[in-house]
Amino acid sequence: MSTTAWILSVGFACLVMLGVPFVFSIGLVVTAVLVVADVPFMLLPQTVVAGTQSFSLLGIPFFMLAGELMSAGGLSRRLIAVADVCVRHLLGGLGHVTIFAACIFAAISGSAPATTAAIGGAMIPAMGERGYSRPYATSLAVSAGVLAPLIPPSIAFIIWGVIAEQSIASLFLAGIIPGLLMAVGLSAIVIWRAHRDKVPRLPRASAAEVAGALRKGVWALLAPIIVLGGIYGGIFTPTEAAAVVCLYSLIVGLFIEKELRLSQLPAVLLKAMKISSVVMGIVAVSGGMGVLIAQEQFATRFAEFLDHSIQQQWIMLLTLNLGFFLLAAVMDEIALMLIFGPMLIAIGHQFGIDPIHFGAMIVTNVAIGMATPPVGYCLFVGAAVSGERLTSIAKAIWPQIVVMVLVLMLVTYVPAFSLYLVR
Repeated sequence: MSTTAWILSVGFACLVMLGVPFVFSIGLVVTAVLVVADVPFMLLPQTVVAGTQSFSLLGIPFFMLAGELMSAGGLSRRLIAVADVCVRHLLGGLGHVTIFAACIFAAISGSAPATTAAIGGAMIPAMGERGYSRPYATSLAVSAGVLAPLIPPSIAFIIWGVIAEQSIASLFLAGIIPGLLMAVGLSAIVIWRAHRDKVPRLPRASAAEVAGALRKGVWALLAPIIVLGGIYGGIFTPTEAAAVVCLYSLIVGLFIEKELRLSQLPAVLLKAMKISSVVMGIVAVSGGMGVLIAQEQFATRFAEFLDHSIQQQWIMLLTLNLGFFLLAAVMDEIALMLIFGPMLIAIGHQFGIDPIHFGAMIVTNVAIGMATPPVGYCLFVGAAVSGERLTSIAKAIWPQIVVMVLVLMLVTYVPAFSLYLVR
């Protein structure tokens, strides 16, 4: 391998294992290559600026902010109340409430960390009071939170759409059935755990309780209808939808529900900016690494290697899924898509895989990675919300990970699951 290849691969891996944040790891290896290979140093600032100039990427900070506004304005609590009256009477009731509420919140925020924090903050204490172990309750909130990359609108699909130059609206549609399949799988785990632990059923909500929850939650329930209805009704683009839901959440929180105060806005904005800056920082510096990887022709060589070594598409897909799953367990998911995206796209093209189906497969894998030990981002969010040790949550989450991987296999080998709504 060339010196550039060594720095980009071994150098990057060493920095990550030393615990250096991904945005700095990428920036350092790119800078090292520019110095060693005598590449014009202007490449780095040029690619940093160019990497963030896509209009579609504007949706990321807007969806992050919408999730924070909904949490601060009490809309997430009302969504949980609606979910509670609908499914709490089922075996493992509060577990189902967690999953159902996460599905609704995911359809507004598009962010797995935001969904984990919003739903986990309310449901983990509630499940603990009902006799559920807190590590299990936290693991379920984390698992439900990672439905957000699949259920539209999705930040992960926005990033993949920019990388692969595919329709983001079509990618959103491709994630719906995989997301619902994963929710059903998680519900099966909830039923199994409740039966095993002999968790008592909660009483069915009365008609008055249902009507009251729906009346109080109507403004929260309208948010996903406005977002998805506007996108697929051709009223606005996914990026414009993110801005619309931000404005909607702000108006409802300030003037209708009146739980959001003007004095809270600086803190809400700061929190959304912190999360968005991590994502956008990785997007920015990954551009330089992508250019250097392209110059080394990693993607072309790897695609040719697979083409010569593996003749059957199903073996290639299994190999990619296994490799991506292992990488996602130890690497930031956004960085993973940005760094390996061009290589994966070349491989998919080589084997004639539908790009929308391929995107659904990749994002499903990314979603699982956000909950997979040791560095799944949502695991850390769950630990921060619950106060539980990361090792305890990691031990409790493995049944959910197994179910998620089964869903990944279905999405991978049955293209209809991702393409039916698109077509």
